[in-house]
Amino acid sequence: MRIARFTTGDEPKYAIVDGEPGNEELIVLSGDPMYIAGKPTGERLPLNADNVRLLAPVIPRSKAVCLGKNYEAHAKEIPSRGPAAEVPILFLKPNTTVIGPDDPIVLPPYSQDVQVEAELAIVIGRLCKDVSPESAEDYIYGFTCANDVTARDLQRLEDQWFRAKAFDTSLPLGPWIETELAHDDVEVSSRINGKPVQTGHSSDMLVDVMNAVAMVSEIVTLLPGDVILTGTPSGVTALHHGDVVEIDIEGIGTLRNPVIRRD
Repeated sequence: MRIARFTTGDEPKYAIVDGEPGNEELIVLSGDPMYIAGKPTGERLPLNADNVRLLAPVIPRSKAVCLGKNYEAHAKEIPSRGPAAEVPILFLKPNTTVIGPDDPIVLPPYSQDVQVEAELAIVIGRLCKDVSPESAEDYIYGFTCANDVTARDLQRLEDQWFRAKAFDTSLPLGPWIETELAHDDVEVSSRINGKPVQTGHSSDMLVDVMNAVAMVSEIVTLLPGDVILTGTPSGVTALHHGDVVEIDIEGIGTLRNPVIRRD
């Protein structure tokens, strides 16, 4: 089931996305289905209606936890950070980084090398602490597409990644949450202006989805709506003013964002 968050100009609402690509409808729900049993209100809207705007499907309640160097090929393409390790590098993005489909990624003025990172994102559905890999599925609400936009030049210069990873608009999420994804081997890819730049599979991850949830929950308590980013395949590529970047994840859909640099 696909769950979207959207607006028609007033307060955000939630809906089930129904229909084939290009002909989807929104079955509007009462309340936020992540927290209450949302029921259809009887209202249906075409997804492509002029007054419908998709929003980020979730705003993390407290944090987005990210796994760095969770694909060996990506670790090799950034040799200055060292090889992939048994335990991925973990870092946080604040919820102020989050934007939704078609919202602009704003390149920070202090960076001249901002890159795309296509990632499968896990959305937590229940309070989660010290869970085992075997039980982790019980705490997952669903999955969405993510772009861990990174100021690579700052990441090379600084041991702490706050300026490189935590700037506003650096975490596009969307277009919706897929609650029933067979996540063990899905394709994760990105395009810039229609040109493919990244292609990988979740089966290439060094730490898989279940172990990622277990590992993070050993460190911090995860709250409903928190997000875990599972790492990016190789092929990370610079973004420039005027670009359009798309993240594709098999079984979920496409997350699209324009890129701008303000004067």
